[in-house]
Amino acid sequence: MNAINASTNKKLGTLYLVPAPLDFGCDVHMPLQESLPEGTLTTAARLTHWVCENAKSARAYLKRVDALYPLAAPLQEQTITELPREVHKKGDHGGKGSAAFDARPLLAAALAGHDIGLVSEAGMPAVADPGSSVVRAAHALGIAVVPLVGPVSLLLALAASGLNGQNFAFVGYVPQDSDERTQRIRALEALALKTGQTQLFIETPYRNAGLLQALLHTLNPNTRLSVSSGLTLTSSTTRSQSVQQWRQKPGGPDKNTPAVFAIGT
Repeated sequence: MNAINASTNKKLGTLYLVPAPLDFGCDVHMPLQESLPEGTLTTAARLTHWVCENAKSARAYLKRVDALYPLAAPLQEQTITELPREVHKKGDHGGKGSAAFDARPLLAAALAGHDIGLVSEAGMPAVADPGSSVVRAAHALGIAVVPLVGPVSLLLALAASGLNGQNFAFVGYVPQDSDERTQRIRALEALALKTGQTQLFIETPYRNAGLLQALLHTLNPNTRLSVSSGLTLTSSTTRSQSVQQWRQKPGGPDKNTPAVFAIGT
């Protein structure tokens, strides 16, 4: 049951975290129903208010939903609000001296009683994607938050890696500068070897090959490296071997396919 807005005596809407398919930016799109259950798709179809990472991507996703379950309102009548650009660049939680983003104004529709969907370009919003500020604001305003079922690339990659799934960390992106990247890789490897904690990270697809080469050049031969690419696609692959085995038989994700990298023991 929805909460009550004390100032207006109206029922509050609910914030739904709506997963998106993992095929964003890929050459081939998979049928939505192969990675998203009916409950998630029907909920998405009935929502008419959205907060998103990118409006164009959100509309493309809703168009795919509409082909399966008719939308409650035509695309041109949907209220779609993008997260500000600075959230993409600096993150939801600020950092480097900047204040955390206040997303409460984006939830005005929920205060008026409308349910809102939060969606990113791929996977679960607010996990390795913008959106946590919106979730935090919803909790501050007393708005219920409901995560819907769908693909989360980090967990799919971890499960397929054979690495420690009881103790793991997602560390985002490694630096682009070669010296800084080498230092970061060595630090993550040292942590993984000392604690047994799997270290998960990602890269922009066109930099996948460069990151893989840096990993193979920097990591110890016995460290285990797992690379999952194209998750949920028919071309999905996961290769999990020692660095020494990787060096003996090079290969990896192409420049157009999202990938998740993991190192551990």
